[in-house]
This record gives sequence, structure tokens and C-alpha cells, in this order.
Amino acid sequence: MFLDGIRVLDFTQYLAGPSSTRLMAELGAEIIKVEQPPYGDPMRAQSPRKNRRSGSFVQQNRGKQSICVDLRSEAGADFIRRLVPTVDVVVENFTPGVMARRGLDYETLRGLRPDLIMASVSGFGQDGPLADRSSFDFIAQAYSGLMHVTGEPDGPPVFVGTGLGDTMAGVHAFAGIGHALFRRERTGEGAYIDVSMVDVLFHAHENNVQAHSITNGEYTPERAGRHYGPVAPAGSFRGPEGWIVMLCGVNQIASLWQALGRPELADDARFATNETRVEHRDALTEIIESWMAGFDSDEAVLTALAHHRVPSGPVLSPADAINHAYFVERGVVREISDRLIGNFAIPGFPIAFDGSRPNLDAPAPYLGEHNEPVGSSLGMSSDELTRLVEDGVLFAKPR
Repeated sequence: MFLDGIRVLDFTQYLAGPSSTRLMAELGAEIIKVEQPPYGDPMRAQSPRKNRRSGSFVQQNRGKQSICVDLRSEAGADFIRRLVPTVDVVVENFTPGVMARRGLDYETLRGLRPDLIMASVSGFGQDGPLADRSSFDFIAQAYSGLMHVTGEPDGPPVFVGTGLGDTMAGVHAFAGIGHALFRRERTGEGAYIDVSMVDVLFHAHENNVQAHSITNGEYTPERAGRHYGPVAPAGSFRGPEGWIVMLCGVNQIASLWQALGRPELADDARFATNETRVEHRDALTEIIESWMAGFDSDEAVLTALAHHRVPSGPVLSPADAINHAYFVERGVVREISDRLIGNFAIPGFPIAFDGSRPNLDAPAPYLGEHNEPVGSSLGMSSDELTRLVEDGVLFAKPR
């Protein structure tokens, strides 16, 4: 695979960091996950669990090795320092300053390996006025402005119903590491990568920032509820059974009139331009939903829209998606097997290479499962490793 031979020291926990190293594991990298006793990554306790095993932890940590090391002890820090020269990449997502206090910051670690690549994932980045603050996904959604534009116009701002900031930060770290590895191949230089959840979510604004700027504040992004503010028709429409999403720009609107069987709407002054359609959005929504109500099923509506090449789709729940032909046939959802949980579905690798996706078949580690093999790879004897266990420096638990 693309990352065969690349060794990664992974200090990450929860979601933002582990999601980046999970992608690297799928591409063949050797990931050594560093956890702290006695419980390890807090995601191990994430509900729902089966046989005391978290599906969330398994999803993000398959194919990784786990060493459980007390980093507060000098012997634990020494264990890590002996490991650093053998790795290509270090990834961490502690609050800024934590790694430095443990003597594991980039400046120190690259003294042990000059071409080291290190990525730090945090809520607010490694510098700036908020760098020392802790953060979780929803807080990043709020700071980035994403939450401000999500929800009903007369209601409170709401967060997206998944860890969007965490996963986007993980994907951006994954991309940054890949580019740093490419540069190292050409120049021999390492790199330090700073990824902020707020930054990556702010970068997702396609219109809200520049539109407000170029209009000198005349355009103010606000919550639009189930409709997309700049375009009409665009948003969620009530179908015979559930909700259907549709968007028609200037190049698709004529097709919509044909699908509705209402070609005369092209001559209706209310709907002549996008601006007038936005102005008369409620009237247009009523026409569309009345047409949809004449069908027996959402699938029949979608078939009619697809026949006229009107961009549309059903609002699927994640439970619906698991068995949907699109996700199954493209490998976007896949079934894995865990030693304690058994078989269950997870999202597959999001990128296809040459028509196929990486399909890692490797277990998620028990806590500290790889203390001995990793220590042995450093030339440590069985007696030395046993003493570290007896001293509480190394810890393991089959969970």
C-alpha cells in the first residue's frame, strides 16, 4: 500500500487524532498508539459497548498497536524517547503545552530524529489568543460560524449531528502528513503541522465569508432552516413518505418545470430568475410539495426527478444508509469483525484508488497489547520489560 514502511507514533485519543491515523493504518502504515494507564484512550469507554468494548474505539483504531506507558514517569518518557528515532511521524491531539511539559514537543523530538514529521491537532491551534483552551467538536462548530448558520431562522443555533470538526481535522491532518512525507522524499526535511478544528471548519464556508466581505456587510449569513438561502428551489421538501432534497440552479430550472409537468412556470414572473424565485420561495415550495404529494412513494418522486436530470436525493438516516445499494456497492459501508464485539458495520475508507478501496482486515488492540513486541524491537530484554510492568511504567489489560 501507499504507506508501507512508514512508522507512526500516535499519541492521539478521542476522535480528531485517531481518525487521521486510522486512515494511515488503512494505507499500510505501522501505527503505534501510546495510551496512558490505567484506562487508556477515553474512547474505549464510549457507548454503546458490547462485552465492555466500544464500537467507536474499534472503528478508529483497527490495525494499530497499543502500548500503555506512564508518561509522567522518567522511565516512561525514556521508553518513548528510545522509540522516536525509529518512527517517521508523530501525531498528537493534546491541549497545546502538554507535550512540551513531558519533554515530547517537536523541537525535542526532532533532536532525536532530524527529519521527523509531527502533526498536532487541537481545537484552536498551537498559537493565538485561544491556544491554551480545551475544546471539543461542538465548541469548534460554534467558534467557526458553522453553528450560527445551522437551524431555523427563528430558533437557536444548532450543531451538526456528528463529530464534523473532529473528523475534518483528522482528514486535514492526514492530508498534511501525506504532503509532508512527499516533501521529505524530495528534500529530506521534516515538518511540523498545526491543525485546528476551528480553522478547518471555518475553511468550509463557501459563501458566507467572502459574500459578507465583498458587499461591505450588506450580506449577512443567517440561519435559513430547511432551505438554502442563495438559491431557490434548494433545500428539503416534504415527500409522500419522508424528506427529499433538491437544488436547481439556472442550468437545472427548465428541467424542473418539465418534471413538474408545468412548462408554463417558465413564463411566470415570480420564477423568472433565481432572485425572484428566492423572493417567492414559499409559493414555489408549495407547488413542488403539492406535486410530490401526488406520488405513492418518495422513490417514485426521485425517479421522476432523475428522469429529467433534476439534482435530488432522499434524506437518509445513517440506519437507512447501512443497507442502501449506493453505500453497499461502492464499499462506503463495510462489515468488520472484532474479537469482543463480533461483526458490525462501519464507514469504509472514503477514497478509491484505481477503482478499489483499502480494506484493512486487522483488529483494534487491547490496552497495552503490544508493550512487549514494541519494547523488544528497541532491544529491551524480557527482564527489563518485566521490571517496567512491575514498576507501573507499562500497563496492559485485555479490553
